[in-house]
Amino acid sequence: MPVKMNDSFSFEKTILVTGSGGQLGMELWKLCDEYPSYKFLFTTREDLPIDNFKLVKIFFEQQQIHHCINCAAYTAVDKAESEKEKAFLINADAAGNLSAICKAHQAQLIHISTDYVFDGTSSTPYKEEDRISPINVYGASKLRGEEFVLNNNSSAVIIRTSWVYSSFGNNFVKTMLRLLKEKESINVVSDQYGCPTYAADLAATIMTIVEKENGEHSQTGIFNYCNAGVVTWHEFAKAIKKFIKSKCSINPIPTSAYPLPAKRPQYSVLDTTKIKKVFGITIPNWKDSLHKCLSLLN
Repeated sequence: MPVKMNDSFSFEKTILVTGSGGQLGMELWKLCDEYPSYKFLFTTREDLPIDNFKLVKIFFEQQQIHHCINCAAYTAVDKAESEKEKAFLINADAAGNLSAICKAHQAQLIHISTDYVFDGTSSTPYKEEDRISPINVYGASKLRGEEFVLNNNSSAVIIRTSWVYSSFGNNFVKTMLRLLKEKESINVVSDQYGCPTYAADLAATIMTIVEKENGEHSQTGIFNYCNAGVVTWHEFAKAIKKFIKSKCSINPIPTSAYPLPAKRPQYSVLDTTKIKKVFGITIPNWKDSLHKCLSLLN
């Protein structure tokens, strides 16, 4: 199990990051040197499978955890349609168990959820309290996870996010970079709207929430987080093309021309008013954050 710590070994609090091999977990790893008073424990599925309730319980008994950032999830959206039981085990049952253990050990839980809890039929940005109605198995499993997390631990914080990308892992940005360099022409869906989220920005926001929790400021419940601005996948791809000066043609196509096992919400725009107001954060525009990520990758 990787442990990242400062040189003084005088820690105020310990932060457990589950699912640390993913995009957000890796961004937290990269960021944690900026928080030398915390001891960070980074676990992957191999170190700490959160669906193993007994193992997680023992882990918490052996470690003094003050904050748990749960990045662990089943994220194969299309595969989930045929692996429903596995998706619900990790995204719902395991998240609920982790939440209960955090409560028993008085550890703050920050759990990551998704825009896919909404059906995508809205024409205005989704607020946290808007009607939830997922249209695929992945979204349903994440919604059940939210319910289990809050039922087992009313002090938990849930962050719904969307269209996550990073310089780490597999994501839309890295796929586009590869295709734009390899192909003369590609097709990209142009009738799905959402908000890209740079995982590095989300990681910084999570640490702001952790810091607020350790002060006099304590907030719980569900919050939306994504970068500012609304875009289609086609527009997102064009912005990547412009940055790298690719000559590849990007053709707009409707969702119907690119059928996938799992339905996607047509409109996944999240209203971030609440998280900005409650935690006093400023959220960068998606284009600015995209340029930061592309500068690292390119």
